[in-house]
Amino acid sequence: MTKQQIRTLIKERKKLLSETDSHKESALVMGSIEKTKAFKNADAVLVYWSLPDEIRTVEFLEKWRDRKRICLPVMKGKELLIKQYLRGCVINKANYGISEPDGPLIDPSEIDFAVIPGVAFDKNNNRLGRGKGFYDRLLKQMDAVKAGVCYGFQIVDEIPAEPHDVKMDLVIYPEIFRGVDI
Repeated sequence: MTKQQIRTLIKERKKLLSETDSHKESALVMGSIEKTKAFKNADAVLVYWSLPDEIRTVEFLEKWRDRKRICLPVMKGKELLIKQYLRGCVINKANYGISEPDGPLIDPSEIDFAVIPGVAFDKNNNRLGRGKGFYDRLLKQMDAVKAGVCYGFQIVDEIPAEPHDVKMDLVIYPEIFRGVDI
């Protein structure tokens, strides 16, 4: 399948996901993140403020905001920057309906662990995003452990990966924890 065919397939599958299942599966995925050695040892953690069709992260953000340096991506033109999510931060709606904090800027090199959404992932930990390359450009600036998160139906046999696509170190979804024990 082409990247666009995979995006279309996953979009159709997401329409079948109930609100209850979304909450339950998100809790399983984010709970698995918390159990990894890399997350436990991380100081600065990049997470995303979830869109309605993604693994939900808001409860996770609230839980960990005061215990780790929780950071969120913010859009500036065609690039993602990183800002810290602090108690009392104002959350602004930006492009594509993405919620962004007004906290201080963080250098990508400071991130130890990154939780990354995707449209789909494959058995080789390749990630398919929404097609703009924002995360690929950002992830190339980091030496962090990269954990892709998704629902089980977002796992496909193969994603046609290109040289600029950044692989995940591990992919976590409700049915399985795949990747090395980092």
